[in-house]
Amino acid sequence: MAGIQMLPYGDVDSKLRDMAGRAEGFGRHAIGGLHGSLYLVTTLADDGPGSLREGCRRVEPLWIVFEVSGTIHLSSFLSVSSYKTIDGRGQRVKLTGKGLRLKECEHIIVCNLEFEGGRGHDVDGIQIKPNSRHIWIDRCSLRDYDDGLIDITRQSTDITVSRCCFGQHDKTMLIGADPTHVGDRCIRVTIHHCFFDGTRQRQPRVRFGKVHLYNNYTRNWGIYAVCASVESQIYSQCNIYEAGTKKKTFEFYSEKAADKEEQKSGFIVSEGDMFLNGAQPCLLTENKEVSMFHPSEYYPTWTMEPAAHSLREVLQLCAGWQSICRPVDRMVPN
Repeated sequence: MAGIQMLPYGDVDSKLRDMAGRAEGFGRHAIGGLHGSLYLVTTLADDGPGSLREGCRRVEPLWIVFEVSGTIHLSSFLSVSSYKTIDGRGQRVKLTGKGLRLKECEHIIVCNLEFEGGRGHDVDGIQIKPNSRHIWIDRCSLRDYDDGLIDITRQSTDITVSRCCFGQHDKTMLIGADPTHVGDRCIRVTIHHCFFDGTRQRQPRVRFGKVHLYNNYTRNWGIYAVCASVESQIYSQCNIYEAGTKKKTFEFYSEKAADKEEQKSGFIVSEGDMFLNGAQPCLLTENKEVSMFHPSEYYPTWTMEPAAHSLREVLQLCAGWQSICRPVDRMVPN
């Protein structure tokens, strides 16, 4: 596919573990199971020998790959322990029923999986809370969960979400739990080269944290595209926002942090963004005194191109799960 070379990470599929430490943005230090053995998922069963759940619960670092394609129906959240890579390249694996739970863990990479049809209270496709860090979610397709598709809360930070496709959903991505969790001021997330296809709201919604959005394509939202709530800082750079019937792109919700007396909204800087089909930025005008972060304060480089129709076409084709071969690995499987 010619357009795939326009996206970042064009060289990470040559060797299995080349993804480790290669994320752009705040999740750039995530190494996953780089130093662990290869674990082969040989069954679509929810649990037991050779299952995904068995690999994710092990305490040692593992690079988890799949020998089977198909649907894994999760009867409960699948908890992922630290230093794990869940690598779906080479197969087509879909998780349903529940989702992944990244709780008090670090150095996780999740790549090339599908998530669909999660049911139940507080059921997210990928739930990152509390106190998790150094995480990279790449090239996943997520749709139709009862709560969020990816939620990042409770002091979880240093996370990158890239090349993912989101669809058929209401509350897509929440970053920052609620106004009482002032510890979420530490949250830092990068979202880039993602396709939000008709999701209703929260692409994302942010409380307290710092979020860098670049080269994403968001279209046909149902309420707003991006929302800045209490004290959040969102740097929107060279994204494409294509409205449907709702034209307001950026929303601002005022809330009172638990340790403050006054309500505040968040703040958004829009730089080089493209607004199509009547999309209106509706940026606040009283933010001049606010000290906004700039991504270059935290990482030196990122792969970005101007927002253009060619980028829009590439993201529609290349975001989300892809049919690609699993690269070779020299490690001996368990």
